[in-house]
Amino acid sequence: MSRRNPFRLRYSDVTPRSVYLHRRSFIAGALGALPSGKAAAGPKLAGAIKSAYSTSEKQTPWETITTYNNFYEFGTGKGEPAVYAREFKTNPWAVKIEGDAGKPVTIDLDRLMKLAPLEERIYRFRCVEGWSMVVPWIGFPLSELLKVAEPTSKAKYVALESYYNERQMPRGRYAGIPLPYVEGLRMDEAMHPLTILAVGLYGELMPNQNGAPVRLIVPWKYGFKSIKSIVKIRFQERMPPTTWNIANAREYGFYSNVNPKVDHPRWSQAKERRLGEFFKRDTLLFNGYGEHVAAMYAGMDLKKFY
Repeated sequence: MSRRNPFRLRYSDVTPRSVYLHRRSFIAGALGALPSGKAAAGPKLAGAIKSAYSTSEKQTPWETITTYNNFYEFGTGKGEPAVYAREFKTNPWAVKIEGDAGKPVTIDLDRLMKLAPLEERIYRFRCVEGWSMVVPWIGFPLSELLKVAEPTSKAKYVALESYYNERQMPRGRYAGIPLPYVEGLRMDEAMHPLTILAVGLYGELMPNQNGAPVRLIVPWKYGFKSIKSIVKIRFQERMPPTTWNIANAREYGFYSNVNPKVDHPRWSQAKERRLGEFFKRDTLLFNGYGEHVAAMYAGMDLKKFY
């Protein structure tokens, strides 16, 4: 009998229907009774500007967004991060920017929150597993942070790294993927106005299970590109390694743009299940943001699983 490769995990479109339908019971049992329609809200983020980039689609409820997560450092089950990330310490916090930078810098959270006016960006969020949400993120363009460090002409890519500490994240040892989590973008993707650093959602500070205190959101890419709990950013000339590509290069590429015509090797990407809806809907190329981002990939083979 061959031994199962621990890196060949199934993402979970793949989540058993019974588990998904009973997720509220699981969380309620773990956290105690939850108020109707809302789970453990955090401090308010006032004064966010409404963004013209926002979709008018129906927003996914707070309770679903905060109890249905992939955050393997806190468990591989969808409901586990909401339980096991409760005591995650996110203060103090700082983000270090290094590499091909004219002004390498370490920025603490207080300064980070004041770099640019906060905006509400209501984005579609599409997971490679085949489910989707509509999330009202609060944040600002990643470019505002990157410009502080003055990337040099050698900087072709942006590598990002998440926080990892086994004492705070003991379940990470069973994640089946290498940690700390790392991701990367091409420089033009990182500087694109749709790419944001999110510090909250639904007008409140980012919940731990959703990537507190600061995470990346790249709405035209599959969700695993939107790295959580960022502590390090590096400008570099070569394409950086990324966690799921390291774990399984056949199934997870560097670009990972949402594309209904390119199936995951183990399931179709033509349809998606919007959480809270019964019927599946068509997947949109670039998750519906093609008018803003398609030009960056002109001449590239979109039939390749990026």
